[in-house]
Amino acid sequence: MTLVKFNHQPAKTLSGIMDDIFSSKFLNRDFIDQDFFGSRAPVNIRETKDAYTLEVVAPGFEKADFSINLDGQTLTIKAEKKAEKQDENEKHIRREFSFRSFSRSFTLDESVDAEKINAKYDNGVLNLTLPKKEEKKNTVKDITVA
Repeated sequence: MTLVKFNHQPAKTLSGIMDDIFSSKFLNRDFIDQDFFGSRAPVNIRETKDAYTLEVVAPGFEKADFSINLDGQTLTIKAEKKAEKQDENEKHIRREFSFRSFSRSFTLDESVDAEKINAKYDNGVLNLTLPKKEEKKNTVKDITVA
């Protein structure tokens, strides 16, 4: 009979796996930002007869953190949170959340009235209202021959 030696590591427990996920090696690669929360903010788009409404979920931001730009038919929504200054007398034992930024772009329909677009940020949701242009009605006119 031959004895074979090998290195066998014990199976990791759930807490060991969670420690690996939340360890600094994953956080340094922005593992949490990209895989759990996504790299883009979720958006709901609704249409009524008068306007389109965009709801962008962006908790933790302030009004000043947003930049909304319309270039031609492309509407771009950006948000960036500046990192807070750290006190030199403090030491973080664990830091699991970080400030992030995002950018979303949308191609608008020609029926949107660009001059009347407005935005409101309340309770972590950015609401954009994109009013539709009034439809030009074909006018019927009788023309008399002189």
